[in-house]
Amino acid sequence: MPELPDITVYIEALETRVKGETLRAVRMNSPFLLRSIEPKVAEAEGQRVDSLRRIGKRICFGLETDIWLVLHLMIAGRLHWKKPGVALNGRNALAAFDFDSGSLTLTEAGSQRRASLNLVRGEAGLRALDPGGLEPLEVSLEQFENALRRENHTLKRSLTDPHLFSGIGNAYSDEILHRAQLSPVTLTQKLSGPDVARLFEATRATLLDWTQRLRDEAGGQFPEGVTAFREGMAVHGRFKFPCPVCGSPVQRIRYASNETNYCARCQTGGKLLADRSLSRLLGSDWPKSIDELE
Repeated sequence: MPELPDITVYIEALETRVKGETLRAVRMNSPFLLRSIEPKVAEAEGQRVDSLRRIGKRICFGLETDIWLVLHLMIAGRLHWKKPGVALNGRNALAAFDFDSGSLTLTEAGSQRRASLNLVRGEAGLRALDPGGLEPLEVSLEQFENALRRENHTLKRSLTDPHLFSGIGNAYSDEILHRAQLSPVTLTQKLSGPDVARLFEATRATLLDWTQRLRDEAGGQFPEGVTAFREGMAVHGRFKFPCPVCGSPVQRIRYASNETNYCARCQTGGKLLADRSLSRLLGSDWPKSIDELE
């Protein structure tokens, strides 16, 4: 799922292409994309794009009459900048937003249609779609700590909870926790003050670093190849690859359709976290430490 760094770079690319331009038409191939009834899509057509902003993992297009188009890409949604009026061919092509200078197209891989488009009016309409999480790059250490300790959850769950923090998902939470040298299953209310400070700095550093990396990678072009698995990540998607800090093989915990990646030596004192399915299968044969595994 595109997260804060990816969405930021998408918005920067869109600002140079559609801000101040007139939205000529919205074409949709999928009946599942549009999730709102009012305002009508026709009311947005013919209007100038005055602003763009991010709310959590959503991209918001502000039109001149205070109508907002709000796109949530979910896991597999991706944006592309094409020539004006490009045909929407292929089962993954969901929509096109047509401007004189080009067409912004939305695709979604796979068979599940989770990406969404909402049209709302004004700031009140935007607030209704906002989960309310703090912007991690705009808060103080005290604000960060208050949100983190609001409920006693694991660090992984808290960082990815959109009601606590805005724009952080599965991929960058793994990278943040590795940089902070903290276990993903540590409970938030058990963190020491220095632990919280280290996590705060790691959150800022990771998000800023990856935003700049993606910006540099795009090189002024529209960002293509947006993915949760990137070369240069320390642990996310790097199962069995060596940790860039200590060289130990990266570990993972699988659950549902997601997984958490971590370095046992750097983050958990060498302890292997129990993967529910494998540990249940192996029982007493499940290794307890990275040394046993190696």
